[in-house]
Amino acid sequence: MTVSMVLFWALVIGGVVAVVRYLGRETRSSFTSPQRTPEQILAERFARGDVDEEEYRRRLAVLREHSA
Repeated sequence: MTVSMVLFWALVIGGVVAVVRYLGRETRSSFTSPQRTPEQILAERFARGDVDEEEYRRRLAVLREHSA
């Protein structure tokens, strides 16, 4: 009787864990954004003020030079 009760609760807990992990993986993959290009990342940094206009233009030129 004790063994069957332990097995029952182990199956219930294992099932709940499996469902939560499955649902967590599904929602995380549906909300991931598409890969951003280096130019988009640089533009975001410029918009936030992390880089000034001169540095932005210089880095953009380097990125375009190496991508061609």
